[in-house]
Amino acid sequence: MPAETDRPSQDAILGTTRVRVEANLAQVDAWNGEVNAMMAMNADGARRDADELDKASAGGEWAGLLHGMTLAIKDNIDTAGIETTSGSQFFKGRMPNSDATVVSRLKRAGAVIVGKSTLHEVAFGVRSHNNVIGQCRNPYDTDYIPGGSSGGSGVAVATGMADAALGTDTGGSVRIPSAICGITGLRPTTGRVSNAGCLPVSEMHDTIGPMARSAMDVARLFAVMAGYDDTDTTSRDMPLGNFLPTISNGIAGVHMGVPRAYYYDDLAPDTATAVEDALKVFEKLGAKLVDVDLSGAENTLSEAAVIIYSDAAHLHAERLEQPDKWGAQTIERMRLAFDYSSRDYARAMRAHEQWMRSLKRTFETVDMLAVPTLPQLTPLIEDDRSLFEATKRVASNTYAGAFGALPGLSVPCGASSSGLPIGLLLEGPWWHEPLLLRAGHAYQQVTEWHKRRPELSTG
Repeated sequence: MPAETDRPSQDAILGTTRVRVEANLAQVDAWNGEVNAMMAMNADGARRDADELDKASAGGEWAGLLHGMTLAIKDNIDTAGIETTSGSQFFKGRMPNSDATVVSRLKRAGAVIVGKSTLHEVAFGVRSHNNVIGQCRNPYDTDYIPGGSSGGSGVAVATGMADAALGTDTGGSVRIPSAICGITGLRPTTGRVSNAGCLPVSEMHDTIGPMARSAMDVARLFAVMAGYDDTDTTSRDMPLGNFLPTISNGIAGVHMGVPRAYYYDDLAPDTATAVEDALKVFEKLGAKLVDVDLSGAENTLSEAAVIIYSDAAHLHAERLEQPDKWGAQTIERMRLAFDYSSRDYARAMRAHEQWMRSLKRTFETVDMLAVPTLPQLTPLIEDDRSLFEATKRVASNTYAGAFGALPGLSVPCGASSSGLPIGLLLEGPWWHEPLLLRAGHAYQQVTEWHKRRPELSTG
């Protein structure tokens, strides 16, 4: 892998953003053969955009809050002139004519698109495998999954292929790869960020979310992404306000709920230790830990699955009639929707309403929740479980928040004895993302887990 000291002449003649882009592209060259994280590159476009930003900087101009930040965009989010396949043979070669709303907002704020990151086929699984480019791999150990479905986004940030990335989260697809790859990822409140220009899984649950190494960078991205979009029927008009000046205000006096039942059941020993250590750090920062009862959480995954699988099967109804174009594990999982009846869907909707009420009561007593992002350690790629079983196991703690439309922030909080990252999930009331980001930032001011980087194998 090229070292920074190998490029003094380049650094001398190029501006700051161009240098950053070249460093990202060097990381792609060094890493992508090992981890298979990028679907398509935008190297020439990124260089052009970087040069324009550096020219503006030289003239004293500032493009916006994200000036010079480099991004990888999950490949189910439209990017004008860059192939967007959703990891599916059905969309291979698809070239959007326009950017998704969030991409437009990020570019207007000075972000530079490096390329498109891989995902599980049509964003429907935790393994980040698709039959367009194959399996994405964990940069800490390539025998393990990177999480999904936004696995490529997590890997791109962890390895330095981009400063930050966009993922999409239906039942955990931003938070899970963030935890597994050792970075920070936010699932916004459903409706806070526009989904226009993104292939959905379940419109009731989906949201695009930012991923970066630090909570501060996630906050900057979120501040730009959030906002009402009349072209998106799921968008909600909820003013955000300028929360960035208060992100360093700390969390003294914040009541942090700890729902031990279900969320903390059957934890891997390394996970249990890392999470308990993280809770002690929050106590030292002034948070008050409160045991809370979230009865019904154990049913949320199965009820949410009825809606999510049914929505996905409805969206892909015609494509499901062409099974030869699908990956076997994806279509097997999606076809489970055929077992659900209209009564099952109605029951799941009533369960959703009840869960929303339970969450509302809980947030009348605490300001946020703290749980392990994953109860167990990262699974191997070569796992004999079905995609359904694998996803169910990995997403057991993240589905509940998605079913309740909650915002959730996963922050790195430790590592297993074998070096694989471990994440802590902070969830808050609807529209309270700034509080979660403030908590994540406070934690990262006194810990180093978000600064860990995987090492490229030389063997």
